[in-house]
Amino acid sequence: MESQTLEIETLGIDTVRILAADAVQKANSGHPGTPMALAPMGHLLWSRFMEYNPKNPNWANRDRFILSNGHACMLQYSFLYLTGYDISLDDIKNFRQLNSKTAGHPEYGLAPGIDVTTGPLGQGFANGVGFAIGQKHLAARYNQPGFDIFNYKIYAICSDGDLMEGVASEAASVAGHLELGNIIYLYDDNHISIEGDTDITFNEDVGKRFEAYGWHVQTVTDGNDLNAMANALLNAKMETQKPSIIKVRTQIAYGSPNKINTAGAHGSPLGADEVKLVKQFFGFDPEKSFVVPDEVLAYYQEKGARGGEAEKKWNDLYAQYKEKFPELAAEYELFSSGKLPAGWEEKLPVFKGSDPKMATRQASGKVLNSIAASLPALIGGSADLSPSTDTILKEFTSFTPEQRDGRNFHFGIREHSMGSILNGMALTKGVIPYGATFLMFSEYMRPPIRLAAIMKIRPIYVYTHDSIGLGEDGTTHQPIEQLASLRSIPRITVIRPADANETSQAWRVALEHQDGPVALILTRQGLPILDQDKYAKATGLEKGAYVLSEASKTPQIILMATGSEVSLIMQAQAKLEEDGISTRVVSMPSWELFEKQDAAYKETVFPKAIKKRLAVEMASPMGWHKYTTDEGDMLGMTTFGESAPAEDLYKHFGFTVDNVVKKAKALL
Repeated sequence: MESQTLEIETLGIDTVRILAADAVQKANSGHPGTPMALAPMGHLLWSRFMEYNPKNPNWANRDRFILSNGHACMLQYSFLYLTGYDISLDDIKNFRQLNSKTAGHPEYGLAPGIDVTTGPLGQGFANGVGFAIGQKHLAARYNQPGFDIFNYKIYAICSDGDLMEGVASEAASVAGHLELGNIIYLYDDNHISIEGDTDITFNEDVGKRFEAYGWHVQTVTDGNDLNAMANALLNAKMETQKPSIIKVRTQIAYGSPNKINTAGAHGSPLGADEVKLVKQFFGFDPEKSFVVPDEVLAYYQEKGARGGEAEKKWNDLYAQYKEKFPELAAEYELFSSGKLPAGWEEKLPVFKGSDPKMATRQASGKVLNSIAASLPALIGGSADLSPSTDTILKEFTSFTPEQRDGRNFHFGIREHSMGSILNGMALTKGVIPYGATFLMFSEYMRPPIRLAAIMKIRPIYVYTHDSIGLGEDGTTHQPIEQLASLRSIPRITVIRPADANETSQAWRVALEHQDGPVALILTRQGLPILDQDKYAKATGLEKGAYVLSEASKTPQIILMATGSEVSLIMQAQAKLEEDGISTRVVSMPSWELFEKQDAAYKETVFPKAIKKRLAVEMASPMGWHKYTTDEGDMLGMTTFGESAPAEDLYKHFGFTVDNVVKKAKALL
């Protein structure tokens, strides 16, 4: 019986190797060598270790799998197909083709069984830390004695390239510090990168490095040794205090006589003749492609079917849990559905025009602390800047190794991994994560922001210190091009509120939003609170732009601005009206929200007949022409800032009432 098992396992592993070579060859594009080397590793995960259900890829207590070296995706696609997910052999044949489920890197939402979109190396490694945090937090909040509802593991395969990227180092440090013992990573130590042997750039002792991070480290010297890898995986499952990494020495393009252990097998097809040699090596017919023996398909489908039984047991347990803990179950079901509790928005604070000036970062902190008790799924923190970003939930504890139900996260000075960790958290149903830093340092987060937008998931970014208004810190800390840069990302929603009430509404929109990340852009400096009894209500923010203060008669000019500059154009409006120039003021906190409105609404805000328009924003003018048109103008920043008190900078760069009035009159 043992020899029969070994025989089918070997045949299954070899089938996956050849599928990978065939698919890359047919596409004439891709990375065949790594999935060929990793087939034994994938076999163990999908046949023995991971709990998953191909018939319900989103089962809440499934183990998560991340292919951080996403270029090796033919490994994942092959096992998804073989174990019974909704991926066909035709999908495998259409690898890397237009409208195929089998894209060149795994894409969340495109193919079932893909838990996260990976591509840029290091991202998946860091996403896994977010997944692990999400599991620990759900378990702490919802598990009860006798009801281990959430106890899944986070499995990942990563590569030399992943471990070279800085984001992986940041995330590994976080995971070790937080003692995330639910992480089991397999490190594909194949010594090959695109430029050749990794020893040209990478000869550190990875094991010692991860031990220093606080990880449990094991080494397997032969990636074809199933018993050694299985024992290491068992040890990793038993280690619940530390995250685990298993260093597995593999041979890229194993089975390829001429390409094994060469960079030539990394990013290019093997070549038709070499693929035939691979098939001969493994005893397959060299003239046939995409061959899956019936017994191999039956074997893996039986392994996949076990997940249905595992989910049924879990569903029975959850039904009992729901009877015994109905409130907890109802709360989890509500938040995991993406919905919010009825009436939560009634907790949003409303600020009076007579209140003293307030920075929008400060208003954001008041909003967070007003709604936190009503939204237990809302968790987050900052990159060591919570006193400055005002993102601490004051009535709640911090997430630590001892206190997994804490809702305040301390990411450390690690913006890049914070962004990637937020993505893993956002992909954990029942969790609404936010992360904060200065707007300038959003630059460190660009890869995960982009991936969040691609995945259509909703981490919330709190970016403060949003302009030259932060003052003395100077050019290195004053964002100029960041607003235009963020707005250029498809499917992100950028909101720059004008005052405390718009900030309150910005949080409402962010929390109700479902289709991509939201960035809240907030001030360091205090701003006047616009009187909602005198001017339009801040609820207009949900439309992206609205008439805040109407002209005394038919407008001759429209002044538009975002954020702190709205109060500036309000003062300019008063002066222009005194001079007999009827002036409309438009607050425009979000271009993206405005672009979702219909043409009729847009016409009410920016009538085509009113062509004289002036935009004011302490940032790059890029993109504003769409709204100012050819007969308008834009007062923005075309240089970097300077180090000086904010008021001096406003004068120096022309952000004064007199200069706004002067520019408006020049247009007329």
